[in-house]
Amino acid sequence: MNFSREDLDEIKWSLLACLCAMIGAAALFNFSTAYEQKMQQQLTQVQRLLNDARNQLASAQSDLENMASYQMEYDALVAQKVIGSEQRLDWIEGLDKLRAQRLVPDFKYTIAAQKPYVPNPPQNAGNFALNLSPMTLELELLHEEQLLRFFTALGNQLPGWFLLDHCTLSRNETAAPGAPPLRADCGGGWFTLKNGSTP
Repeated sequence: MNFSREDLDEIKWSLLACLCAMIGAAALFNFSTAYEQKMQQQLTQVQRLLNDARNQLASAQSDLENMASYQMEYDALVAQKVIGSEQRLDWIEGLDKLRAQRLVPDFKYTIAAQKPYVPNPPQNAGNFALNLSPMTLELELLHEEQLLRFFTALGNQLPGWFLLDHCTLSRNETAAPGAPPLRADCGGGWFTLKNGSTP
């Protein structure tokens, strides 16, 4: 089939309309493809935000569960007077009660001024500051078991957290006849945790 110039003149508008339709279809296809990609990116971003929100919610729920599980331990430490201010008067009164129980023939003690305590290796205590009130003890003993009973009673009966650091046991060479034959020189300290967020 041959087309002449006259045939071409007759269909030129149809060809132009067809060409315009093809260009419009290509432009529409490109626009729809770009729009789909944009919507896909937005969907991905929304899904990421949704996942972040779900993770934050799960983390918050986990924090609530942890707070509930640690609250009892925290309350126990507050009741034991480990968390809070130094309990020097309670310790002195408690030591006087131990003296009255006659667990050892006699003892002397000194409680030094409280100071910040830095564990080795250093630990992150969060909002809490760890303080130590050093204490030294000189105890007269009839036998070694009295020393163990004394520190067991000290740990059970006195409020706070006492950590025994060292003890040196020796014979009391200068003791008078009938006096306790043993002497113990011990050192340790009372630990307290002070919450930095409270005034």
